[in-house]
Amino acid sequence: MIRRLAAFAAALLASAGGAGANAYGERLEGFAYPYPVSTFAFVSQGEPVEMAYMDVAPVGPANGRTVVALHGKNFCAASFESAIGALARAGYRVIAPDQIGFCKSSKPAVYQYSFNQLAANTHALLQSLKIPRATIVGHSMGGMLAARYALSYPAEVERLVMVNPIGLEDWKAKGVPYAPIDQLLAAERKTSFDSVKAYQLKYYYSGEWRAPYDRWVDMYAGMYAGDGKDEVERASARTSDMIYTQPVVYEFPKIAAPTTLMIGQLDRTAPGANRAAPEIAKTLGDYPALGRAAAAAIPGATLVAFDRLGHSPQVQAPAEFEAALLKALTPAP
Repeated sequence: MIRRLAAFAAALLASAGGAGANAYGERLEGFAYPYPVSTFAFVSQGEPVEMAYMDVAPVGPANGRTVVALHGKNFCAASFESAIGALARAGYRVIAPDQIGFCKSSKPAVYQYSFNQLAANTHALLQSLKIPRATIVGHSMGGMLAARYALSYPAEVERLVMVNPIGLEDWKAKGVPYAPIDQLLAAERKTSFDSVKAYQLKYYYSGEWRAPYDRWVDMYAGMYAGDGKDEVERASARTSDMIYTQPVVYEFPKIAAPTTLMIGQLDRTAPGANRAAPEIAKTLGDYPALGRAAAAAIPGATLVAFDRLGHSPQVQAPAEFEAALLKALTPAP
């Protein structure tokens, strides 16, 4: 508790330093979320943990449906801010959790990260909230998790939406070398506001930066500048290993839920591409081709292509993304 208060105070003092100067706590203390944050306390792998989440009620008449929004690796639940508002105004209840190991949730010192475990954690959260069935929306790494959730709990998934999910290709099978966790940890320790921004500029936004994106860089990089950075770095290294070693793409034909793939066509995200030989790296992250292949593999899937957008449509063009999302969620007449 003392360390969290110190981190919060440091963040307040740093906030006058401009973009990139903020330092947040191990659980993102000091960074404000757009809606109230609750915590779900439970025991996982013998460890007491807390899963932070936003539970946003419909604005106006409720339609009786719930959307669960699953964040990406370099994101947090807060990055769905605009989409949550649009969904709530359309009558949906929205649950937006931070996964264990991320953002405002616990980062246990000893934890075996897996998509199955994160899916089970999310399922336990929904059970605690008495939500028997929901639409699952996953962005980036959250898309991999959303696919795993749909495979693990098919009867409880009304619809699946994957937004520029990573994991549409198996990087190991394509020639990206394995990186031991110690190597990943060394890379995590070099994380800064500038490095995060440079990566997102190159892979997420096709070299075009807008000022509002700085907030999400600050949110993520600030955890690496704060009092709990060691815990953040260790969790991030282990979840990078999870992404590389646990492909879900081979199981796409088994997905039973009605599925929509929403793909920004300018996306070139490919975790680990920097470790691959140049001739291999240039073939990775071809989202137009990957999106078409995934839509063909998932029974009955619908592909929505955003021709001018990259990895984060919900951040880059909120109105366009939200219109497409609401259309995808509207039941057929």
